[in-house]
Amino acid sequence: MVQQVTEGVSITVETFYQPDQSNPINSEYLYAYRITIENLSANPVQLMSRHWYISDAYYGTQVREVEGEGVVGEQPILEPGESYQYISAANLRGDVGKMYGTYEMENLFNKSRFTVHIPEFQLIAPFKAN
Repeated sequence: MVQQVTEGVSITVETFYQPDQSNPINSEYLYAYRITIENLSANPVQLMSRHWYISDAYYGTQVREVEGEGVVGEQPILEPGESYQYISAANLRGDVGKMYGTYEMENLFNKSRFTVHIPEFQLIAPFKAN
């Protein structure tokens, strides 16, 4: 588990290899990740968009980028002290990878936008870690 706080917003990430949905013989690896976003600031905030960087050992140094509005079809609003959690997944061709990125958030009190960093997290098949 990794965590990072940016401008009063905490991001915590947990990862889970999905062996039942992976097929190593065909270079298909599925990793789920659970993100917890907690508003530690004094103002309500809304998650507006995401920008992910995905590194896959299969492709060497090439990095895939994914951008879009919200997360899992939502643009959650978090009041001070509230948290929001979601689960998503990433398909890799290699048994090792990593992800990191940013969320664009809006302070709903003064309508200013700011960037929250998603800490880098590793995607490693359990048999690779041994």
